[in-house]
Amino acid sequence: MQTLSANPSPRRRFSLSLTQQIFLGLGLGAVFGWYIHEQNPTWIENVRPFSQIFLRMIKLIIAPLVFATLVAGIAGAGHFKQVGRMGFKALVYFEIVTTIALVIGLVAVNVVRPGDGLTLPTEPSGIAGKAQGWREIFLHLVPESVIKAMAENDVLQIVVFSIVFGIGLGMIGDKGKPMLHFCEALAETMFKVTNIVMRYAPIGVGAAMAYTVGHSGIEVLKNLGLLVLTLYGALLVLILFVFVPVALIFRVPIRKFVRAVREPSMIAFSTTSSEAALPRAMEVMERLGVPRRVVSFVMPLGYSFNLDGTTLYLSLAAVFVAQAAGIELTVGQQITMLLTLMLTSKGVAGVPRASLVILAGTLASYDLPLVGITLILGVDELMDMARTMTNVIGNCLATVVVAKWEGEFKEISDADFASATERGEF
Repeated sequence: MQTLSANPSPRRRFSLSLTQQIFLGLGLGAVFGWYIHEQNPTWIENVRPFSQIFLRMIKLIIAPLVFATLVAGIAGAGHFKQVGRMGFKALVYFEIVTTIALVIGLVAVNVVRPGDGLTLPTEPSGIAGKAQGWREIFLHLVPESVIKAMAENDVLQIVVFSIVFGIGLGMIGDKGKPMLHFCEALAETMFKVTNIVMRYAPIGVGAAMAYTVGHSGIEVLKNLGLLVLTLYGALLVLILFVFVPVALIFRVPIRKFVRAVREPSMIAFSTTSSEAALPRAMEVMERLGVPRRVVSFVMPLGYSFNLDGTTLYLSLAAVFVAQAAGIELTVGQQITMLLTLMLTSKGVAGVPRASLVILAGTLASYDLPLVGITLILGVDELMDMARTMTNVIGNCLATVVVAKWEGEFKEISDADFASATERGEF
């Protein structure tokens, strides 16, 4: 007689998903950073290379991934004929949302007024900047050398070259098939490389968090806490009252979308670089149901034109400096500043702290003291985390919206979604 124990059920091995590992790395990094800050703050510099290694590995992926996916998407199946229409829809959406983000930032800083009562430090900031006009921005679209653009990870210039190259490749027909196949193979390879690099993510983001806390200490939350809370509150308003209604209007599957963007947003939050989250964000959006040709076009374009969190921060920070300096900006001046920031904020997603240079240029243009930036430097890391995460969420949402708008979104089934989630793909 066969006993019930003849076929014992296999024991389920305990394992953490990559997202859970990242959360664990963030927590351990914060505790470790606090301990080092209390014991010997100078030692924290030894931790920084471990986070920089992660960013360097990510930067290795950016140029070939964007180039390959964009060229393959445009040249394949005559897609270059749709680029103009898709690009127009994407840019319209980008400008509407980023303008709303700027307005939310201005309203928040004028209501809360976190700069009142502060005194500007007398030391010079050491940051100089000049606001770019439309001529400089327009000229910057065209790279002097594609090799230079790729070496510097200039996403906007890589996108422009890839679009032109993809259109040209599509126009030569069958002669371009070998190059098209090469780009498709390169894209698949870079996605696999992304998966390999992501295995290091928990260590990289943990080290980044440890360095942040160890360098500045927990007291950074007290110095300019009201400014930080104002930014976080304004970003929450943006997400709840702009992103969520947009998702409902375009019938985005919210539960699946939230699950998909969780990991890329956490990477962006911990590394303060949208660029670090780009490969993973492109991968999960494709799994969610956005065609690769849409992902490869809208996502990189959004990284230059759809910086919702950064634009909100810039409008808030500029008025904050004016308040700290005791200078009252008129409504007209603030509206003009809003229009200026709509241009100068483009293309800063790839580099952490690049927004400080944009802010310096804006302050210089409106005769506001550049020394005011030193007030922000102490807590900029905390603010950069939130605004960068918002940038990533906004770009992922824009990708789904454009796919919906084009009628090309094919939502992953509940069964496939559950299976992919169990495998750790979401």
